Amino acid sequence: MDVAGVMGQVDMMKLEKNGATLARELAWAGQLIDVGLRLHFGDTCDYQHVRQIAPPALLPDDSAYADTLLTHAMSFDERLILVLALAPHLQPDLFDPFLIKNALTGRNYTEFGGIISGSHSGFWPSIETGAFILTGGDMVQRLALKSLFTPEHFFRRHKLLDLSEETDATRSLSVFGQALKIGHERLDLLTSGGVFQPTFSNSFPAQRLTCKLGWGDLILAQTIREEVEEIKAWIEHGPTLMQDWQLDKHLKPGFRSLFYGPPGTGKTLTATLLGKATGLDVYRVDLAMVVSKFIGETEKNLGSVFDQAENHDWILFFDEADALFGKRTQTSNSNDRHANSQVAYLLQRIEDFPGVVILASNLKANIDDAFARRFQSMIYFPMPRLEERLQLWRNAFSQPDRLDASVDLQRIAEEFELTGGAIINVLRYAALNALRRADSDSKISQIDIRNGCKRELRKDGKVL
Repeated sequence: MDVAGVMGQVDMMKLEKNGATLARELAWAGQLIDVGLRLHFGDTCDYQHVRQIAPPALLPDDSAYADTLLTHAMSFDERLILVLALAPHLQPDLFDPFLIKNALTGRNYTEFGGIISGSHSGFWPSIETGAFILTGGDMVQRLALKSLFTPEHFFRRHKLLDLSEETDATRSLSVFGQALKIGHERLDLLTSGGVFQPTFSNSFPAQRLTCKLGWGDLILAQTIREEVEEIKAWIEHGPTLMQDWQLDKHLKPGFRSLFYGPPGTGKTLTATLLGKATGLDVYRVDLAMVVSKFIGETEKNLGSVFDQAENHDWILFFDEADALFGKRTQTSNSNDRHANSQVAYLLQRIEDFPGVVILASNLKANIDDAFARRFQSMIYFPMPRLEERLQLWRNAFSQPDRLDASVDLQRIAEEFELTGGAIINVLRYAALNALRRADSDSKISQIDIRNGCKRELRKDGKVL
């Protein structure tokens, strides 16, 4: 079977496991709704309280949904609230029993809660709906339930629930009147076991970095590689240091590093491969979309990125970081105060971020000293030396059958001092030049490579 077929089987196994777990959880929720209504109306019932109905058993390898419940050691109440928030996406008819009318008022029962609107044809559960099922009108239990929806609870801290921010439309709602909604970044994980990958937009100004290269393709001087390996070691062993060794008493969470050096020396590639080697997604923050002339907008845009990154174990990469993390100016007007407040905000968010943040700059001197003091490492990416350049050339021109017999990469590496990024540009130029020669066998010649090198040097104002 091909790789795609194997991956398809793995995905189907994930879906089947998650589907089975969710089906059991929804059946349990449906039973609680039925019993809650029977008890409320005094109908015949085998139970005196819904809590007598045990939730389905869970095993660690059941599914991504089961793993989420076990990770947070969810209580009876928390499990029901979560599945109620998921049910409109999976089994909306679960709430049909709540659509009955009160014969005395001709309206829906207030105590059922829920939201019925033109945008959703059925009944969308609210916190009140969960309270109706779980508390049976008991005031003490109702007050205790309120603690599940505070900012400190993992429902909100880990974006499992997307509780409405207060707006003109929702300001009049009680806490219990808010709709139960799954955080959009968690919906894929809880329903299909997939990993949420946000779409690049104004509200999320960051793009995921990927590449086809591997950790072994990273060509750096040994001293630089050792410094990069320290970040990799932190990603792999940081939790052990903080928890098992109890160094959280002395160390702040997260790791902050500055990559600096000339363009094309491998700063972005190194960040990308760090993520690939450790299984973490790397997101490059688009500074052009983040920075705003409007007071508060830059902080809001960056806050959106940090908030999501905190819950997904991402590496954040700020390229050309001088634009946001540069030296603060003397305060002489409101614009200066605004710019300095942005720097102060960023400093605080980066210092509190529990993951890895990498800033890249061409010049170390451009970075504000307040940031520099808080870096765990500052890694200089110099122009590659001869042995590194030769390896970069060999990696780029790795198909010998595409090269003319005249090509001497050793001589090219000795003659031209270029970065890895520039060498890739030469590869593109030389390959296209070879293909344009209709009367040739489309092989890259020494002249193609030399012309490409001269072209790259001219970009920096250098003429041979």
